[in-house]
Amino acid sequence: MHPVIKWDNNHILLLDQRRLPLSIRYLTCRNYRDIINAIKRMAIRGAPAIGVAAAMGLAMGSSAIRARNFDAFRRRFREIADEMAEARPTAVNLRWAVERMSALVDSCSVIPLDEIKQTLRRESEIILAEDIDINKRIGRNGEALVPEGSTILTHCNAGALATGGYGTALGIVRAAHEAGKSIRVFADETRPWLQGLRLTSFELMEDHIPVHVIADNAAGSFMRRGMVDLVITGADRIAANGDAANKIGTYQVAVLARENSIPFYIAAPLSTIDLSIKNGENIPIEERDPSEITHINGRMIGPRGVKAINPSFDITPAKYITAIITEKGIVRPPYLAGLKSLFTTEAQSAQR
Repeated sequence: MHPVIKWDNNHILLLDQRRLPLSIRYLTCRNYRDIINAIKRMAIRGAPAIGVAAAMGLAMGSSAIRARNFDAFRRRFREIADEMAEARPTAVNLRWAVERMSALVDSCSVIPLDEIKQTLRRESEIILAEDIDINKRIGRNGEALVPEGSTILTHCNAGALATGGYGTALGIVRAAHEAGKSIRVFADETRPWLQGLRLTSFELMEDHIPVHVIADNAAGSFMRRGMVDLVITGADRIAANGDAANKIGTYQVAVLARENSIPFYIAAPLSTIDLSIKNGENIPIEERDPSEITHINGRMIGPRGVKAINPSFDITPAKYITAIITEKGIVRPPYLAGLKSLFTTEAQSAQR
């Protein structure tokens, strides 16, 4: 796959996902506000990828800070970090990256400012490399849940394009394919941005993994006919009780999977789990421009003046989720204890 995000000297190049698959073009981001605009305008999307972009954007933003002392530097950095954190409200990875970079600044009070800027740049590169490694571990953990000869249904795009590379849900698909399993994928088209049609099918075709795109409203029919063996999606935020926010339409897929006795799995890194959120009712849901529904490629497809409502995500209650697959292992209900145990293990590993 083409790199989603990378440093180019002191600038950042983003693969413009609005143009895929018709053209492969990179945006050159020359300051941190370019990164914020790219996140808001969907040039880069997917919770893990947004987190990586935020870290790199903060590192780039820090390089332009002109301050005489650490307190002035930190004050300006926090202003930039606050702007970055507001780019999109639902994906918790964005906030996670901002908090990680901010904590790093707080720990650097006794070193020269130029060294702090270099440290932030290195940290953003570490976050990118870590994300790719995490995705591969998610893939290895989830591959065992994919039967030989199975058909996997996906919704939206949780692949290399939504992460630093390799993917979460599609990371499991890739791992199963690399293990020699004969599999195929049904990719929901995923209105209104058509991430399944434009991005998931593009990724899988490049990797020579069999894929068919289906209309969003066809998923239930294929399940009822016995043509789907399991569902794997990503997530943008997972609450402490296991409720998960993901691209709009995920909830109905999960309900249909339960009705048809089909396993429904979520693949996500620990950075997507937000233990401070009790349940899905407390996850903020981003409302986007209604024109994303009424227009395609800037062209009106409905009657002039028609109104639309455009939530970008929905909440899938934990009761519909068979398991949550992370880099630290697979968690099954009850999720409250299981998800907390992942962070206990993480803290113990860090101490060692």
